[in-house]
Amino acid sequence: MSIKINLSTMAALLLTITTVPACAQQDDKNIKADKNVITAEMVAASLKPITLNGMILPALAPLGAVPVPADNPMTDEKIALGKKLFFDGRIGGDGSTPCVACHLPDLGWDVPTDLSIGYPGTVHWRNSQTIINAAYYGKLFWAGSSKSLESQAKSAAKGAVAGNGEDDIMEARLALIPEYVTSFNQVFGDNYPKVSNVWKAMAAFERTLIQTDTPLDNYLMGDETALSAQQLKGKTLFEGKAQCIACHNSALASDQKYYNVGVPTNLRWDSEALAQITFRYELYAKGSNEKMYRTTKADPGVYFRGKRKDMKGKFRTPSLRYTQYTAPYMHNGTLATLADVVDFYDRGGIAADGRSTGYPATKSELIKPLGLTANEKSDLLAFLGAFSGERITMDYPELPPYQRLFTEQQLAEATK
Repeated sequence: MSIKINLSTMAALLLTITTVPACAQQDDKNIKADKNVITAEMVAASLKPITLNGMILPALAPLGAVPVPADNPMTDEKIALGKKLFFDGRIGGDGSTPCVACHLPDLGWDVPTDLSIGYPGTVHWRNSQTIINAAYYGKLFWAGSSKSLESQAKSAAKGAVAGNGEDDIMEARLALIPEYVTSFNQVFGDNYPKVSNVWKAMAAFERTLIQTDTPLDNYLMGDETALSAQQLKGKTLFEGKAQCIACHNSALASDQKYYNVGVPTNLRWDSEALAQITFRYELYAKGSNEKMYRTTKADPGVYFRGKRKDMKGKFRTPSLRYTQYTAPYMHNGTLATLADVVDFYDRGGIAADGRSTGYPATKSELIKPLGLTANEKSDLLAFLGAFSGERITMDYPELPPYQRLFTEQQLAEATK
């Protein structure tokens, strides 16, 4: 079963939700003891932290209102424009890789391959991540290199192995599409479309791609029937013996910190020339020294951002939300199913073939064998399913055409 997003309804809901916390600040006498005035933020604030192995950790919580930056407010018109741009290959290099190419609505808003597809002539070097609930991240991409959806959209559309777009070319294209010229003028006041506002429109659209009605959210909001008995057992394991809560906590089910959990190298880097070329290019482009460029076989992760050896092999904790639809898993897609993920952690961050991280010195001390039984694994998997609601799909928009610069007759006359 799936649901389709209505952007106008979603935008109105977002605007309504963001006004609710103000009501919570009124005198208690004005607040009725009714579920209709209980917000996710209120519930989150009331939850007791989890104590695990001496650590005090935020409890899992329901998702609240989407954070919207003051310089990019949500409007129906901006969201509609952003949707078209998200699906439009003219935002990119040769027109073949719009955002949707790596974030397919019917396939989890990512792609079901270990490594994401790349710009023609390349293959990406990391796994595609879903856009669902990306609006809640403060650190986007596997290495947390973007701090906002606006910045992320720009980086993806211009990245050499992703969109590979150039600002001047993208702006020139948009200027030759009358519908876009009109829309950018109405939404942003641009005489002609500015690529900087492309990212704002896309980000506004992506902030509508959220899911706050999962079984877990419903349970945390007071519906005691939302989780099955098996899922409740899994929740106990999640917060205890399985130790998942150590990193996957709070409303997003991610602490957004960086860890090396032991994921082994994707073997395609050894067996597939194009994958290895892309990997070597990334090493070179991100400033690796000569020795590292020639000998490294594992993704250094967040190391690229600060060149600190203690950060090698570390990646930002991904959210567990919507993961029912986003296989394969990990930064390089080496684990095919959630059951594989559970087995991987149960072995202490070791793959089925015995391999682990290429950077053992930085592997997190949190990752140790868990000793889970078969029944406990089943319970845990059942609970992991509670982080996902119904599949979210969306119709592809009709994209506006270019304006013809001349008629067939004018062309014929010019070529006589």
